[in-house]
Amino acid sequence: MSLNWKEINLILAELDLGGYQIQKAVQSTYDVLSLQLYGKGRAKNILIALSPGACRIHETFRGTPKSDRPLRFAEFLKSRIVNGWIEEAEQLGDNRIVRLLIRQGKNYFRLYARLWSNAANVVVTDEDGLILDAMRRLPKRGEVTGGHYAPEAETPGGKPGREHVVREYEIREFEPGASFNERIDAFYAEHGGALSLEALREQARRNFEGRMGRLKASLEHLREKAGDFGAADRLKEYGDIIMANLGAIKAGDSWLEADNFYTGEKIRIKLEPRKGPAAQGELYYEQYRKAKNGLADVQEEIAAGEKELKTLEETLDRLLEETNPLALHRLLKNRGEKAPAKADSKRPGLSFRRKDWLIIVGRDASENDELLRRHVKGNDLWLHARDYPGSYVFIKQRSGKTVPLDILLDAGNLAIFYSKGRNNGEGDLFYTPVKFLRRAKNGPKGLVIPTQEKNLHVKVEEFRLKELEQCRIEK
Repeated sequence: MSLNWKEINLILAELDLGGYQIQKAVQSTYDVLSLQLYGKGRAKNILIALSPGACRIHETFRGTPKSDRPLRFAEFLKSRIVNGWIEEAEQLGDNRIVRLLIRQGKNYFRLYARLWSNAANVVVTDEDGLILDAMRRLPKRGEVTGGHYAPEAETPGGKPGREHVVREYEIREFEPGASFNERIDAFYAEHGGALSLEALREQARRNFEGRMGRLKASLEHLREKAGDFGAADRLKEYGDIIMANLGAIKAGDSWLEADNFYTGEKIRIKLEPRKGPAAQGELYYEQYRKAKNGLADVQEEIAAGEKELKTLEETLDRLLEETNPLALHRLLKNRGEKAPAKADSKRPGLSFRRKDWLIIVGRDASENDELLRRHVKGNDLWLHARDYPGSYVFIKQRSGKTVPLDILLDAGNLAIFYSKGRNNGEGDLFYTPVKFLRRAKNGPKGLVIPTQEKNLHVKVEEFRLKELEQCRIEK
């Protein structure tokens, strides 16, 4: 459960934060923030967690991992309150809202940590209550930049005009420790609801075992498919036998009975009555070629799948061995990857990060196919030059975001530039989510047919291409 107001008061009394300087603000994930302080001859790391069922503020004695990518609120705090001094830290009545009064040069800021399980937030305002930013932007509550937040104006524990009832709470007993902050830190590491080691490990098992189960089922299907393709040599034998017995085949025959000179046995081969004798043999040779090519592709997929399965198993083992819940929480947000740079280095083609959007370009059929198979998902956007062979360009989806026109034009410029229509300086494009692509049956590697596609006419803009080159991810 989250901290109650008596526990918050005891924590703040122990911390005695007045006179400490904020040296760093680290946001591990969207609901975990730490303020690294120094003052009175010692350093402190103050954790603020907004996780439902485990909202709290206390000193933590465990490392606080950084996010792999800068998060908006942490960047805001760096620009406003880092290097500022805490002049006052108190809870507003019994309302579980902690207010820090921070002096940064001649400016004063107020940082409010509202530790309500159903509506937790961290809000920073100026002296007049004007909201400068919030950890969670909540428009319905008015908690957005430019809004107003001044909980001191409300009656303690409620809104103006409402009768306030003081709820009775007691300070809980925890395992022995040198201070209440140490006991709280140890307790939430093990039992902190969604951020406890037990819950996080169970989440890791659920996430990874589900993915591994689906991957194992896919591998089983691919192995069955490989077994079917493994009979490719028989198709070639049929073609050879037909070509050796052309004189025995009459127009309209549905079967050929002949000696199998490979095994010495009698064999019966199905024919296509509408085709001539030589065309019957070519038909089996064509099926043989397709089966051989298909087998190579399937074997490649099996090898990649087995490698991915091994990686998932090793990642799960590493997650289950992690003892810092904050580090484990961050790793789970990143699907177990320590840093996205690894994924960038393994991904084929060219990658561009533009205004937090990732654009990927496949430069040939092999890279197009690999990106489709392993690096994009159904809601990612696919673009391709119309009427010209060229690159597949993908815009990776961002949760809850619609691709802005500017990013669509960036990707469109890349699609035209990396196509045979580059010299025209402009061209038409297809674009559609990846889930609306279907592979061309028996087509070349990577060839897809779009459905529900839209059209876009793009003129190549030199300035845009130069800006994109500056955003290219080096491998």
